[in-house]
Amino acid sequence: MENFIVSARKYRPQNFSTVVGQSHITTTLKNAIRNNQLAHAFLFCGPRGVGKTTCARILAKTINCENLQPDGEACNQCHSCTSFNEGSSFNIHELDAASNNSVDDIRTLVEQVRFAPQAGKYKIYIIDEVHMLSSSAFNAFLKTLEEPPSYAIFILATTEKHKILPTILSRCQIFDFKRITIQDTVDHLQEICQKEHIQAESDALHLVAQKTDGCMRDSLSTLDKIVSFTGGYLTYQNTLEHLNILDYDYFFKVMEAVLQQDVATALLIFDEVLQKGFEGDNFLNGWAEFLRNLLMSKEEKVLHLVEVSGNLKDRYKQMSGKVSPSYLITALHLLNETEINYRMARNKRLHVEMALIKLCFLQQAVTLVSDDQTGEVVKKKLVADGAVPQKLRSSFIQAAPAPKAMAGQPATTGSIATNEARLTIETPPPAVNQQQAPAQPVQRQAPPVQPTTAPVTSATATANRPGQQTTAPQPKLTGLAAMKEALAARQQVQTVQEVIPITLGALSVYWDEFIDTFRQANKMTVVSNLQLATINLTGPEEINIVSRNIVQFRFMEEEKLAISAFFKEKFRNPAIVLTLGLDETQQTVDIGPAPLSSREQFQKMTEKYPLIKELKDKLNMELDF
Repeated sequence: MENFIVSARKYRPQNFSTVVGQSHITTTLKNAIRNNQLAHAFLFCGPRGVGKTTCARILAKTINCENLQPDGEACNQCHSCTSFNEGSSFNIHELDAASNNSVDDIRTLVEQVRFAPQAGKYKIYIIDEVHMLSSSAFNAFLKTLEEPPSYAIFILATTEKHKILPTILSRCQIFDFKRITIQDTVDHLQEICQKEHIQAESDALHLVAQKTDGCMRDSLSTLDKIVSFTGGYLTYQNTLEHLNILDYDYFFKVMEAVLQQDVATALLIFDEVLQKGFEGDNFLNGWAEFLRNLLMSKEEKVLHLVEVSGNLKDRYKQMSGKVSPSYLITALHLLNETEINYRMARNKRLHVEMALIKLCFLQQAVTLVSDDQTGEVVKKKLVADGAVPQKLRSSFIQAAPAPKAMAGQPATTGSIATNEARLTIETPPPAVNQQQAPAQPVQRQAPPVQPTTAPVTSATATANRPGQQTTAPQPKLTGLAAMKEALAARQQVQTVQEVIPITLGALSVYWDEFIDTFRQANKMTVVSNLQLATINLTGPEEINIVSRNIVQFRFMEEEKLAISAFFKEKFRNPAIVLTLGLDETQQTVDIGPAPLSSREQFQKMTEKYPLIKELKDKLNMELDF
């Protein structure tokens, strides 16, 4: 029986034209060879399994080809090409830097570079996983890499370019390899299946390409495993079973149940997914990818971003017509939050089931509508106050009675939140001055009557109850308008507060309180600086702090904002002005004698202890200052 050769080695490209998905690099290399514009050092970087080492070997073979083709390809027939294909070429050297990463290994390589090739024009050195070299090895390699002999060419390959020293990067011509697209991977796998007489469905090859995430070597290895598993006949189902991937049919079924608000069916499908051995985060990730593909399918311009087979793309396009973009965006946001909090959830199954229940009633709970007058996007309730969707109530929830509002008071969002979660922003009631309030209530024109299917707001539901006065509903504001309204009301309340008069006694009490905060934090240096300062009242709303020296004055300048904010809060007066002063008469009081130099200190020491000078003279010691 012949030795089996895996597809990744058997179908490894032997020339530039057979390299998959890297045409931007192969074209550049072929033009450089034809125009005789080869660099002395190349750096191939990119993800694993995309053809870096393969392109390095093809480049090394093509450079020394004796009968170069007009298109820049090697002939594969001359002595240089045949010796390379057989692995017996003396002009091409490969070094694995992962296991040969010391300074001695690089020095041995540098010694070999000194000898010219016996046959051929160039000696090519391919160093794979070059980022594994130590810093000392990189430094030993710098000079040779910058100025190699005319016959030496270095080709470096790495998956982690950020680990290579900048001095190495600046000496190389860098080529960035990209991940191989799903369609290029599928086309290459179909060619191999035809050569190996393997029957494979297009959907099955798409699954293999998506699973390997742009790595051709992994795709070929996975293909070999599935061929052994299925006996040479690849179908969508047996590929799903072997790769342990969630079928798209599950997501289409869940989407149908969500659109029909059938919670029970959606939860049963999720239970079936769990029974097959998948975790909840796998379901959330696949469901988010499904919704993302639905959103991309709604626009022809971005339809190519849905990397699935043609039949599945038609199903996506048909399903996307049943849902609105606003629903898909809101659902994606909800799933993103659910996936982020999945690890922290105690009951992970319930965590995912709650997300499914929310998705079932998301379209009924929240919708995004455009206001014709302002053009702003506002959130609108589609469920009447106290009401629960009929299917949800009958299947899962025992609805609790809504709390009754007190007579003469409208129902608020706080009283309704006990029954159901609401994404609405109620307008805060404006502050009314009793002296300026009119004797008669202002009558507003009621809005036009909506059809019976229109939503009933909390204000209208309260106003229509018997025994209460009928009033027009308050308009609801958007999030930004509500925030402005709340800020204006808060500022109005703050201005109404009585301002505390500023006196010297109150000022000293608050100043001691400010110093005490630092004393409790055990910052005694700050406490001493603050205690030495003198605080005065120079005006009705002007506070002056006088420092005794320049160091203390600089410290006060740094703490000026904190001190000013403290007094404004204590006296409830934002108009307080804080000024700083420096008493120049006391600047020299706290300054001690000038420090001695090193030579002066030694002279003073010898005057006090003469033995030190005698010891210095006997040992012939000299002063180094």
